[in-house]
Amino acid sequence: MPKAEFAFPGPLRDRLVAAILDGAKTATTALLTEYEHEGELLPVVGERSVVVDSDGRPVAVIEVTGVRVVRLQEVDVDHARDEGEGHTTVDAWRTGHEKFWHSEEMRQALGDPGFTVDDATPVVLQRFHVVTRLCGGS
Repeated sequence: MPKAEFAFPGPLRDRLVAAILDGAKTATTALLTEYEHEGELLPVVGERSVVVDSDGRPVAVIEVTGVRVVRLQEVDVDHARDEGEGHTTVDAWRTGHEKFWHSEEMRQALGDPGFTVDDATPVVLQRFHVVTRLCGGS
């Protein structure tokens, strides 16, 4: 089963994994360019993957329940809330995500030191649910 890695290892990943395990996080957003850069196919409804924590330990199996590609400006408040990070507005959600997408780690991962997003940037909105919590899950 493929791995599902949320953010980069560290405090953000730890918070996101905890939100998945407690049921607060049922959605996520990625840049379409991430998939293209990695040569990965977009997720498919029904596809399952293993969520790993910052130490690479499997903690849960999730199943994709929805996938949409939209422009960044089309992300709605329901999706922002369902990401489980406590955002109650799209503006707050976007501020947090832009900080991540404009980070040095992301720019290095994409091989583009000047990478930025704007309203027209295509993003992949994914919905999922936890199928199984694994023994390593806290």
